[in-house]
Amino acid sequence: MRKFIVSAVAALALSSGAALAAETAHIEDFAFSFEGPFGKFDQHQLQRGLQVYTEVCSACHGLKFVPIRSLSDEGGPELPEDQVRAYAGQFTTVDKETGEDRPSVPADHFPHSSLSNAPDLSLMAKARAAFHGPYGLGISQLVNGIGGPEYIHAILTGYTGEQKDEAGTTYYENHAFSTGWIAMPPPLSDDAVTYADGTPATVEQMSEDVAAFLMWTAEPKLMARKHWGFVGALMLTLLSVLLYLTNKRIWAPHKGKHV
Repeated sequence: MRKFIVSAVAALALSSGAALAAETAHIEDFAFSFEGPFGKFDQHQLQRGLQVYTEVCSACHGLKFVPIRSLSDEGGPELPEDQVRAYAGQFTTVDKETGEDRPSVPADHFPHSSLSNAPDLSLMAKARAAFHGPYGLGISQLVNGIGGPEYIHAILTGYTGEQKDEAGTTYYENHAFSTGWIAMPPPLSDDAVTYADGTPATVEQMSEDVAAFLMWTAEPKLMARKHWGFVGALMLTLLSVLLYLTNKRIWAPHKGKHV
């Protein structure tokens, strides 16, 4: 009984701490174009997000699960194949046969993170659920989505400018992070990149673009899944109607009759 009580108190303390951390983090819902059953990725936004990742985020973070060739896939950034080859050529890959570095080709994946403490961003938008809803339920996620892109956007725009040093490490205040302080310095500043389409490169715009791009890296087949999900739902609805009419026409007159 004593062990049970201790375990229950410990579990309650951990759950209370997790709830307090969730309340401390401030994540707002955001209307991304790909949300909802009929939403889809904005090709130009994904291209801008790729530029932000390449020029800013890739200095530390990798995308090891994403093949470079997918940049030309339908529903993604849809870069021309020659641009994909040129883009791949700026990275290096260890050749499996010779063991030596060589220029990457579209069939290779994006490089790994260059820092051991920098998480890979391939699945970040799916791994970081921001909208949990009531504890144990997924009501908020059902209504607002998982919130991964919102989490990324909030982290990138959540810096207050305050910082502190603890145990030789500098921490930066960020109201979107669970503890309120994060070791990553603010990665974005206004005009950190120059968009080819002339879009003003504000912190807000770049955060939105790279969050959408990272959602695509986590769900590159999202549009196809939505399409076939809609087709499947339509077919099931049609089948249900046919079964109902069949039952009404053939079997309903015989129900309740005893021979």
